[in-house]
Order: sequence, then C-alpha cells, then structure tokens
Amino acid sequence: MAEVEALLATALAADGVRPVSEESELRLAHGGPAGGADLTARDAAGSLVGYARLERPADDDAEAELVVAPAARRRGVGTALLGRLEELAGDRPLRVWAHGELPGSAELARGRGYERARVLLQMRRPLDGVDPDPHPRLPAGVTVSPFRPGTDEDAWLRVNSRAFAHHPEQGSWTARDLALREAEDWFDPAGFFLAWREDPTGPRLLGSHWTKVHPAGEVGDAPAGEVYVLGIDPDAQGTGLGRALTDLGLAHLRARGLSHVLLYVEEDNAAAVALYERSGFTRHMVDVSWRRPTPR
Repeated sequence: MAEVEALLATALAADGVRPVSEESELRLAHGGPAGGADLTARDAAGSLVGYARLERPADDDAEAELVVAPAARRRGVGTALLGRLEELAGDRPLRVWAHGELPGSAELARGRGYERARVLLQMRRPLDGVDPDPHPRLPAGVTVSPFRPGTDEDAWLRVNSRAFAHHPEQGSWTARDLALREAEDWFDPAGFFLAWREDPTGPRLLGSHWTKVHPAGEVGDAPAGEVYVLGIDPDAQGTGLGRALTDLGLAHLRARGLSHVLLYVEEDNAAAVALYERSGFTRHMVDVSWRRPTPR
C-alpha cells in the first residue's frame, strides 16, 4: 500500500489533480466490497509504474480508475492496465474515471472506443466576501447544531439516502462508509452542521451541510475548504434551508482562515450549476467518466 500511496502522491504533484477518488483511496486502505480488485503494473526493475482499482457491483456497470507514474507515461502502461480492467469486467460495460481530464487519458479512452458518459464539475469561489458571522433565516421551528459522533449517524444516513436517492454514489452510503470518514484525520464535527425540527415524535433531521478542509498540496498550493455533502430531505426542500446551511458552512470555512472553497456537481444538473454560479462559484476543472458500451 505504501508504494501505491507514493505513486498517487507523485502523480498529484505532477498533474495538480488527485489521480483517484477519495472512495478508491479509502478502499485501498481498508478494503472494499466483494468483487473489487486492485491492479499494479511494474517495470523490468520491479518498480511500481501503474495502479488501477476496479469495482464490480452486482447490478451495475463495472467501474474503474487508473493512474500511471508520470515518468512512465506513453510507454503502454495505461493501455496494459486498461486492457486488464476490460478482461476483468467481462461481458458488462466498463466505466473509467479520468480526473482532471488530462490529454493522455482522453486519448487513451477514445482510442479504445470509449464514450463520455458523465462529467463531474469542480467549481470554486473565494471566501473573502463571505459573512463570517451569518444569521441565516431558518424555517420555523428549525435549529442547527454540530454533528454528534456516535449519536447522529442513523439519522444522517436516512436523510442522505432520501436527499440523494437518484445519485449513483452518494445515495448508497452505508454506516461503514460514514464510519471510515469519521476516522479520517480531516474529519471535524464542528464543521458538520445538522438542521433539526422538533416534531411530536421527537427531533427530526431535515438536512445537513458537511464541510471539509483540504491541506495544502491536495487541491492546490494553499489549504482549501469544500462543500463536502449538502443534503436536504425532500420534505424540506424549497424552504430556504439549503441556502441557510450553505451560509453557515461557508462562514465556518472562512473562520478557519481559508481563502477558497470548492464543490462537485454533475454537469448536466443545470439547476444546481446555475444556483452555484449565482452564489459566486465558477467552473475550475472536470472529472470525466468514460464508458465502453459493449465488450470487445
């Protein structure tokens, strides 16, 4: 694992973009669902020059990510890894994520007949115009408090599932997915805001804004904040709660001394993209999911 982590760090330094997703990094460290596989490529001297992660869910396309050491690119390493991923995917379609849409990744994908299937935008905005002491208008009867580890997990997972019911990754999070992130060094419950309403049956969670802080070098030269997960229960949408939680999270990140914040959104979610653009976010880079429609 240390070799792969070193390879990922080298690629990040060379390209300015994380070569695999947070999910793949967690599965590299802790393992993943049955059917997944980690692949490596080595040169004649035995040095690690490539890595790939494959997921094979029972009821969906196979999905993968791969990275080649900067010094070993355009030597057939990426082609060999992708060929092996295709073999392991078998007779099902295969999706491969290209983070940052670097020229080499697009060339490799198109050369093997892949098509662009999904585009995930990374948007950014400066924090210097954010009110550091906001007083957001919350819906009647709603209060906001920090996440309580060991107490709020079930409520949060229930609302997350409802808020992202149609999202291919976020809506399927399990208790293990949440626990792995709570164990990460970056996790800070003080930046995880939960909105509750007192109902006759007790407190009911209506939504949350989970923020994250990236250290210098991970998404840029300086530390940066992230709108990590912003989710509103469908029953509370349209009440202004999302905007209120956004303001609270951005103020928290500014109070941490950060200068910028980022978020990820599907490019084809026109309403969300327009909302973020009105909130001062601009497009920074894209991640592209390339899909092989039918096996060779």
